[in-house]
Amino acid sequence: MAGLKADVVLVGGGLANSLIAWRLRRLRPEVELIVLERGERLGGHHTWSFHEGDLTPEQHAWIRPLVARSWEGHEVRFPSLSRRLRGAYHSATSAKLQEIVGEALGPRLRPSAEVAHVSPHEVRLVDGTRFTAGAVIDGRGDPGDRHLVLGFQKFVGLNLELKHDHGLEGPILMDATVPQLDGFRFVYTLPFARRRLLVEDTRYSDGPTLDRQEMRREIEGYALARGWRVAKVEGEEEGALPIVLSGDIEAFWDDAGPGVPRSGMRAALFHPTTGYSLPEAVRLADAIVATADLNSPALYALTRSRSRDAWRRHRFFRLLNKMLYRAAEPGQRYRVLEHFYRLPEELISRFYAGGPTAWDKLRVLTGRPPVPVRRALSALLSSGFGAGPGREERG
Repeated sequence: MAGLKADVVLVGGGLANSLIAWRLRRLRPEVELIVLERGERLGGHHTWSFHEGDLTPEQHAWIRPLVARSWEGHEVRFPSLSRRLRGAYHSATSAKLQEIVGEALGPRLRPSAEVAHVSPHEVRLVDGTRFTAGAVIDGRGDPGDRHLVLGFQKFVGLNLELKHDHGLEGPILMDATVPQLDGFRFVYTLPFARRRLLVEDTRYSDGPTLDRQEMRREIEGYALARGWRVAKVEGEEEGALPIVLSGDIEAFWDDAGPGVPRSGMRAALFHPTTGYSLPEAVRLADAIVATADLNSPALYALTRSRSRDAWRRHRFFRLLNKMLYRAAEPGQRYRVLEHFYRLPEELISRFYAGGPTAWDKLRVLTGRPPVPVRRALSALLSSGFGAGPGREERG
């Protein structure tokens, strides 16, 4: 089959590639681009949330059309702590992504595209269609775990329409007063309207497997316990976000083959403890649209460098993740987060934004430890690979 040419081909229509494509269309409309998405729409069925301090004012301004709802403040609830925190919280949705970015792309978006092969300047589909380009960016989600030691933040969420008002003033980011199942478990609730809620059963677990039916039942029971009578379920979301404990970032990049730029999860560009990906996706889109030469060698160097730099900045987060997954018994993992949420609000904000100060790090690690000291030290010294500590934190 004859080949099709473009300046940039983006493989995968998830959040990161969608934002890259959108920024290119708005700021560099002369660039010929194509987005290849395996599904029927951009972004699947997902909600991406972020805190006010995660982005600059300029970034907030350009991402705003994708934000479905914003709130001033949010709550967390634990067995021994309930707290309301200030600071705006925002949620973008895949419906907005498809509506706005999909319209901007028009025929440049190719849905139902099953990719068979990716190289720096060519993409081949299962049906034989070939695309050649100056740059190919691979944003197909799952980073894999061959060179990364991962836990998972997995969730099933139901978009509920209620028969009566729910009475919430804002989001509940963590309600960990629920029974602890399959690791650290909490319920995450976003009130999009007076009678519309997204309720997610979320678990920091050792594996990514979802028991969808059981998690749906838990959501229904949670709603019933709070007096929320469900009129109908409008939609469902699910996912298993990687939580990085340790790894070898250079091998992670070397293993995928030479020279293909990557984005989003595929580039290990996400918050290592929360799994949040929107802030990194926004920053990467800004970096790519400002790049003079949109060719694979230049973008490969850019995306690999950003991934490596993020890896180095996030070492402290990986240490905390190892304490959460290796030092705490699964049913007691909530104590690590309960301890964290007793800290000053400004520190919590910097933590979510990925930029804790040296003093912040000391504050997180001091005080009465939420896990046994011996287990914490053992977890911090482990690599997770089973091949000795030499493979830990390479790169």
